[in-house]
Amino acid sequence: MRAQIDELSALIRYHERKYYIENQPEVSDADFDALMRQLEELERANPELISPDSPTQRVGGRTQVGSRIAHRIPMLSLDNGYDEKQVQEFAARIQRLLGGAAIEYVTELKIDGLGVSLLYENGILVRGLTRGDGEFGEDVTDNLRTIRSIPLRLAAPLEQTTDRRASTVPIGIDAIPPVLEVRGEVFIPKHRLDKINAQRKANGEVPFANPRNAAAGSLRLLDAAMAASRPLDIFVYTLNYAEELEFATHIEALEKIKRFGFKCNPHTECHSSLEDVLAYYQRWVAKREALSYDVDGIVVKVNTIAQQNQLGATAKSPRWAISYKFPAHQAITTVERIGVQVGRTGVLTPVAILKPVTLAGATIMNATLHNEQEIRAKDVRIGDTVVLERAGDVIPKIADVLTEKRTGKEVVFQFPERCPTCDTPVQRSEREVAVRCVNAACSAQLKRRISHFASREGLQIEGLGPVTITQLVDTELIHDVADLYALKADAVSQLERMGEKSASKLVRQIARSKETPAVKVLVGLGISHVGESSAELLLEHFSSIDALSKAAIEDIEAVPGIGPHTADSVFTFFAQNGPLLQKLKEAGLTCFNVVVQGPRASAHASSAVTEDNFFSGKTFVVTGSLEGMTRTAASAEIKARGGKVTSSVTSKTDYLVAGESPGSKYEKARELDVPILTAEAFFEKLSATVDL
Repeated sequence: MRAQIDELSALIRYHERKYYIENQPEVSDADFDALMRQLEELERANPELISPDSPTQRVGGRTQVGSRIAHRIPMLSLDNGYDEKQVQEFAARIQRLLGGAAIEYVTELKIDGLGVSLLYENGILVRGLTRGDGEFGEDVTDNLRTIRSIPLRLAAPLEQTTDRRASTVPIGIDAIPPVLEVRGEVFIPKHRLDKINAQRKANGEVPFANPRNAAAGSLRLLDAAMAASRPLDIFVYTLNYAEELEFATHIEALEKIKRFGFKCNPHTECHSSLEDVLAYYQRWVAKREALSYDVDGIVVKVNTIAQQNQLGATAKSPRWAISYKFPAHQAITTVERIGVQVGRTGVLTPVAILKPVTLAGATIMNATLHNEQEIRAKDVRIGDTVVLERAGDVIPKIADVLTEKRTGKEVVFQFPERCPTCDTPVQRSEREVAVRCVNAACSAQLKRRISHFASREGLQIEGLGPVTITQLVDTELIHDVADLYALKADAVSQLERMGEKSASKLVRQIARSKETPAVKVLVGLGISHVGESSAELLLEHFSSIDALSKAAIEDIEAVPGIGPHTADSVFTFFAQNGPLLQKLKEAGLTCFNVVVQGPRASAHASSAVTEDNFFSGKTFVVTGSLEGMTRTAASAEIKARGGKVTSSVTSKTDYLVAGESPGSKYEKARELDVPILTAEAFFEKLSATVDL
């Protein structure tokens, strides 16, 4: 039976590759579905023979999206070029660094999607991460498994296999390296966005502004079955790491990974001159609208791997590549009126309401004007004819006002002196440009606060979109975020476009969010200046939200990495919101009953750091994933003990602190004979430098 299941699985993988990657299907949809049903029946009868890479195992249940994992090698960002001169300067710079050697360039379309890394061990997909901040990415493995153009098991190079249409198909993975990591861009085809947005509107959710946002949102869904319903696709653009494989050029590596079963963009080209590179750019500026996916430029890379290694990288970007961005899409339209939105912190933001215009495939009806000063600086008036631009083909903004088209009927906008929602007098300050509504009971602020609380940065409550939030607030079902946990399905089902099934699902999602970790809850509370990094620092110091809420402002400001503005915001928030915290405790959020554990928390439970210690006067580099502590927190601990933390390993580095998956810094430290501290040794040193 095992042999029969293996043969059938291999045959299905072959047809998946022909259909989803090579676009050359050899069987009808009905025949393919019949093969899948046959495999499902065999596995149902023999569950002990189901393997993780089986074609039937693409869609799992609830995913683990949100956990942050260190990249094996940092996913650096690319330097951007916006005109021909900047690309010429890039070419001249690498020519100089390479001593005038001949350079071959690779040009690729820059897909406007979401960057990911895919890790394979012994040919099996074991992990997929988003780019994140470049050093840490979000684990989205379960959702990536649903993308049919991502192989769950790598194919042996086709020239080494028999015809997979045969009744007996060898697995043949002997040519595949033990460990292989590739990087690619996940996207949604432009023509599929309308269907997704129609469904979102039916669910009372805000439509995605563009395919990139749709792809990013889909990858972060907590329900893999829902992610599987989205038409996600991928182009793999680099072989990042491979044991026992070496390549002379980038093009050679791409050809190899295509034979392993990855989908690469067909418009990648190799050039021997910069003139050919610039011609490639101009060709695709003219043709980009004809593509079925969004592109926002081209990527220019040095083809020879040895030259790439010689050029190296800065702390942020490789020196051997540049992104040459396409010109922003522009359109001309009219400002019909200027409205004002009230944010969750009370800031009033002016928004230009525009005559609808199509720009870069999206219908644009408004553009932010940021603040009162920007309106004055650009002299934007109601009735003006303006040039609209999408920065990065994403964010609409007014690039210019065509004053020559004024008729004299245009109206100068007067910024309101009272909140447009609650009619409270606004507050202005000499310390900031923002104009604020200071009424904490303002319903507009409440809606924004709840939206932030439920967002991906906060508690990730699926289905709680702006339309639903507006109805919940307007019908007075909720008066603060804690009231979400008292909602009953029968009451929610009475809302417009919210049936019993949708209401029950939303209430379950809200209940599930009670298990959200403390860092996410602290971010979700929407305290000014508190993002994920600040939240981690605060909780690693005070151990719990409850302890933080009782801290004096001097103690908060004393936390390494926390500035006076953040400390003031945190102290003020908790001083004003004691009843809200009590309601959240009573609602059953588990983070209020759990002390954040970890080496840093235990260290801060003690009195003071000794003055003369292991860290004092030494230079450290921190890399990899440290269990129970972020790298930001580790760096803060070192600095608090008199040490110095740098980002690059050099001969002047005293120690490298290496967690899991340390990457290239580990190899550099070994080359330079820099002493390496394991995570365990590092934590021991931390504990030894505290007076107990």
